[in-house]
Order: sequence, then structure tokens, then C-alpha cells
Amino acid sequence: MSVPHPDSVGETRAAAPVAARRPSTWHGQGPVVAVVALGGGTGATARYAASLLWPAPAGGFPWAVFWVNLAGCAVIGVFMVVITDVWAAHRLARPFFGTGVLGGFTTFSTYAVDIQRLIDAGRPRTALAYLCATLFGALAAVWLAVAATRRVLAWRQR
Repeated sequence: MSVPHPDSVGETRAAAPVAARRPSTWHGQGPVVAVVALGGGTGATARYAASLLWPAPAGGFPWAVFWVNLAGCAVIGVFMVVITDVWAAHRLARPFFGTGVLGGFTTFSTYAVDIQRLIDAGRPRTALAYLCATLFGALAAVWLAVAATRRVLAWRQR
């Protein structure tokens, strides 16, 4: 009589193990990348339209970019409160609207280029005013939008 091998006691013979398949990174991130790109194109197009409607004079204060950045920051504040406190958003809502649309709409790279253009045009005080007004205005816009949105939501819940 033969003694069974200790590893095979109570086991039936099975096929060779198959390596577990991991989903590709692209499969999981592909939809996110796609909605960010789509939203970014949409937001950048809206910003470009604003700059065509309200062009900045050479050496003048770039009002269109200033107001676009402040408006975009305010909308970001409202959006973040709504999707975190009120609405269980789809997993692609934040990448599409927050990162894509609003990221493409607001333009802090153009803001930096505008500051350099103002300096090159011999307008350092205007450049400094633009730098400070945009920085503080954007922060204030987000803060005020978050506070106002939370206050409206609290009032509606009464």
C-alpha cells in the first residue's frame, strides 16, 4: 500500500493555477482622462470666447482674464460644496466639471504671461496690482462662494 503525499491529501487534481488578471491602468483611468479632456476643451473655448468679447488693450489691465479667473473660482467653491454636502455625484462629475471645464476656463498660466507682458510694457505697478488683485480676488471668490452656498443650503433645510 502506498501513502499519499501530504500536500495532496483530500485534494483533487486541479488544472495549473492561472495568474490573476489585473485591469490595465488605462481601463480604469481612461474615462477620467477622456472627461477631463472634453471638459477642458469646453472650458478653454468659453475662456477664449470671453477674451474675444473683451480684449485687453496693449499694456492695459487684462479685465477678461481677471473676471474669468474670479468667476471660475467662485463656481469651483459652489460646485465643491454641492458635490460634497448635497449631491452624491457620479464619479466622473468632479473630473469633468471641476478639473476639466473649470480648469480649462480659469487660466493662471495666462495670468502669469499677462503679468510679464505688463512688466515688459513698462507697467510694473499695473502688473503688481493685477498679480495681487487676482490672487486675493480668487481666494476671496472661493471663500465667499463656499460660505454663501453653505448658508443657502442651511436656510433651505429649515
